[in-house]
Amino acid sequence: MIKKILLIALVTLTVFNCQDTKHQAIDIPEIAEGENTFAKDNYTKREVMIEMRDGINLHTTIYTPKDTTKTYPILMMRTPYSCRPYGETEFKSKIGPNKYLMEEGNIMVYQDVRGRWNSEGVYDNMRAYIPNKTGEQIDEASDTYDTIEWLVNNVEYNNGNVGTYGISYPGFYATYSLLDSHPALKAVSPQACIGDFFFDDFIHNGAYLLSYWRATSVFGYMKDTPTTEAWYEFPDIGTEDQHQFFLDHMPLSKLNKFYDSTNVFMEQLKEHVTYDEFWQSRGIIQHLKDIKPATMVVGGFFDAEDLYGPFNTYKSIENNSENYNTMVFGPWSHGDWARNKDRQVIGNINFGDSISDYFQKNIETKFFNHFLKGDANGETGLAEAHMFNTGTKQWESFETWPPKNTAKESYFMQPSERLTQQANRMIATSDFVSNPKKPVPYTEDIKVGFTPRKFMTDDQRFASRRPDVLTFETEVLENDITLAGDILAKLNVSTTGTAADWIVKVIDVFPADTENTDDVQDHLKLSNYHMMVRSEVLRGRFRNSMTNPEPFVPNKKTVVNLKLQDVFHTFKKGHKIQVQVQSTFFPYIDANPQTYVDNIFEAKESDFKTQTHKVFNDSSIEFTVLKQ
Repeated sequence: MIKKILLIALVTLTVFNCQDTKHQAIDIPEIAEGENTFAKDNYTKREVMIEMRDGINLHTTIYTPKDTTKTYPILMMRTPYSCRPYGETEFKSKIGPNKYLMEEGNIMVYQDVRGRWNSEGVYDNMRAYIPNKTGEQIDEASDTYDTIEWLVNNVEYNNGNVGTYGISYPGFYATYSLLDSHPALKAVSPQACIGDFFFDDFIHNGAYLLSYWRATSVFGYMKDTPTTEAWYEFPDIGTEDQHQFFLDHMPLSKLNKFYDSTNVFMEQLKEHVTYDEFWQSRGIIQHLKDIKPATMVVGGFFDAEDLYGPFNTYKSIENNSENYNTMVFGPWSHGDWARNKDRQVIGNINFGDSISDYFQKNIETKFFNHFLKGDANGETGLAEAHMFNTGTKQWESFETWPPKNTAKESYFMQPSERLTQQANRMIATSDFVSNPKKPVPYTEDIKVGFTPRKFMTDDQRFASRRPDVLTFETEVLENDITLAGDILAKLNVSTTGTAADWIVKVIDVFPADTENTDDVQDHLKLSNYHMMVRSEVLRGRFRNSMTNPEPFVPNKKTVVNLKLQDVFHTFKKGHKIQVQVQSTFFPYIDANPQTYVDNIFEAKESDFKTQTHKVFNDSSIEFTVLKQ
């Protein structure tokens, strides 16, 4: 049941220029041939093979402005998703990070990373960094260094300054360029950058993200020689109902027929189900120390793929380096800031007009120009943290992130669905029965796609009405409350089983008189809309250690702390703050059998059992609250 997917579906339908084709292929319309010929009219294209220190050659595409009366910096993106179109007479419709940098003139470079597409060598997914390399030892840092060394010495009209950028996996390679960086590398912008595959994309806090299962084909199949054609295949699931498909293929072992042992990444996922040395060595966050180039980390508050990466990339650099380091977070899903949409809508919520264009013109272009063409003294005029308030729908700037004027405030999960700042002294619980064979959906939509997006602002009323979802809610707010930073759910729980997942959602409940907009799905209204602001999962076996999992003791009160990634959101006067707690979020996350098993990929159908979970009333959620 395998169907070859046309290469164009994964590679040429991109966010601006193949910055993240694994995720953008489904919903980005192809630009018609001839619609935008600026690059072809104003640039010359050259394709070369650049030799690395171990003799491997990497395919590199170079676009140079036809105006040779001046010199230009080099802007480079390294990608596992192909530098198509191949051939020196074939041009991308758009090149570089954005149209402004393209139109003003820069040398744009794309490179197929080692082992991918038209480059030689062996691909290693999230290749581990090797400090203090000797001889012919290589990693992505050395490949980047060797590439920059060749470019500055062999590309005409370059001014000796180089910048790197990329979204998602290319963002990981941008981050990688900071390690053992070449002296010519002056500015780096990791965007929606993967930081660690045990917390980004495929796994969240030990829970397997089933919604990314189809994308495993992109990373898992190897090739022996350079190629300009797709060598991998995507599973044909034979239905448009993804929820039902994964229900029918529970437990996970039923999916084995779609991927055999030749899919290296799928085998790695099955073999490394804890945060062992395999995953630890591939994480890049821990290596971000003494960084020299200027950095600007970019992310979207509604990015379902990569929130851990950009937040922790920024924080690690900030805490361990003295370089120029800034961050920008907008009301975007994965890669939206690279699109050219007039209106920024996530799901049913419209956040405003020209938000991505504003970023591209006034922030991204300004950053690169300052360090690659300008004084490069750090006086950019840009904020340390330029953040979009997803409640007020306005940009705000801060000298630090989280802002200095914040305080931690706790809200307790009380019986009768109350969320209060005082806990009842009497011990009480809120109970629910969780059946992994009838899991709570993460969305009401019936769809099939590589990765989910829209649900990050979805209406959660459907979930709050289920008996297997606990709902806790404040009274109507008498004043605005702004959250600016991370969130920590401090759960005290018990279960009749030996395993359980814990999903916590923070929700903005709109007033009943909220007027509808044209962006809302036909079956919904913004009246009393339950907008999800943030959600996260913890596979309970990892509550004390990601490396050494342990079962629950049935019916024993147990501490489970779950960190939710940062938000910047104002709950307005007249709204309510709601918290939902549940144990399934399907099929965004695979269903926990609720019987402890060493390896979820080896779970048997008999392991999946209905259990009763309790949340004690001394459970709380700790917000980072902005004080005016």
